[in-house]
This record gives sequence, C-alpha cells and structure tokens, in this order.
Amino acid sequence: EPREITLEGSTKRVYVTGEGPGVIVMTEMPGISPHVARFARWVRDAGFTVYMPSLFGRDGAVPTVEDGVTVFQRACVSAEFRAMGGGKSSPVTRWLMALAREAHAECGGPGVGAIGMCFTGNFALTMMLEPAMLAPVLSQPSLPLDNPAGLEISDEELKTVSERLESEDLAVLAYRFEGDNFCQAQRFKAYEEALGDRFKGRTLP
Repeated sequence: EPREITLEGSTKRVYVTGEGPGVIVMTEMPGISPHVARFARWVRDAGFTVYMPSLFGRDGAVPTVEDGVTVFQRACVSAEFRAMGGGKSSPVTRWLMALAREAHAECGGPGVGAIGMCFTGNFALTMMLEPAMLAPVLSQPSLPLDNPAGLEISDEELKTVSERLESEDLAVLAYRFEGDNFCQAQRFKAYEEALGDRFKGRTLP
C-alpha cells in the first residue's frame, strides 16, 4: 500500500505491508529495486508490518548503470544525506525517527525495528535516539564514503545511543561482506570501540 506520509515538514512515499510490530526497511542505492522489495516481503512474511520509504531512485525499477550513477551523484550532494565527512548524522534520519514513532503508534508492541542497507546502513543506529526504536540492523553501513574508519554520527549522539543500549539491555546487529570496498573492517572496529559488546558485528564470505 503506497502512502504519502508527511513528517517533520517533508512528505515521502512509504510502502506499507503486513501485520505485527513495525519494521522500517530502508533501501540500498540506487532505490527500491525488485530485490529490495522482495527482501521487504520476506520481513513481512516473518510477521512484521513493513514500512519502506522511497528515499531516492525510481521505485520498482532495475536501474541501468547510467541511471544508478546519476541517482548516486544526486544523493551525494543532497541536503538530506551526509555522504562524506562523518562525525554527524544525515538530516534524513530525523524524518526516519518520526516514521518510527508513527509506525509504533499504528502497530503497537514493544517498539520498532529498522534495517539500513549500504548507503542507508548507518541510519538505523542514529534512529536509536528515538525511544520507539528498539532493534537496529546495519547492513554494509557505507557512510562516510571518504573515511573507511569514520562513523556517520556525532560523538554526542553516539554517547547517547551507547548509554541507551546499556541501560535498556539492547544490541546493534551489523553485517558486512569480506572485501566490501564501501564497508571495510575499520568501520566495524570503530563501532566496536564505541559500543563495546552491544555491537554484534558479523562478516560474511
């Protein structure tokens, strides 16, 4: 079900499906391809209500290389995303936290989960600043693109998230592939140093 949802003064299309606790599935670059949509259906079929916001690209399309490069370049210079530099969260995470509150209000349950993929991989961690968020999953978190050991979150926000993970006995799940040029081992090491054993990172072959 496509919905036009206005939060924080901005309207985005969000695809909603399923029943159960809410899970926000954030697309990888360059958009909601059939593969991303299939993954969202797997999450739905596991017993969750999926909220999949359209953040960039053409929904449902398998982009050509040229289209993909164009979408990537636009996202890198967009005010919503911080692709370079690190040390600060992308502004779009504020909208995503509001979506988490909305999903929790609609679905009930103990809280909401979020899955970020590659370009959006880091967002799920910043979303832990929202009390409704309980289950962050970072898949190949690739930002900032210019610093393999950098984290796309401020020190103050990271400290707040770390304290919350400890006080509420929560964990961050994270996954990367061996040889991934966008999410290298240095990034997971930085997360481990910041979050300790609350960070559950796994490298896949």
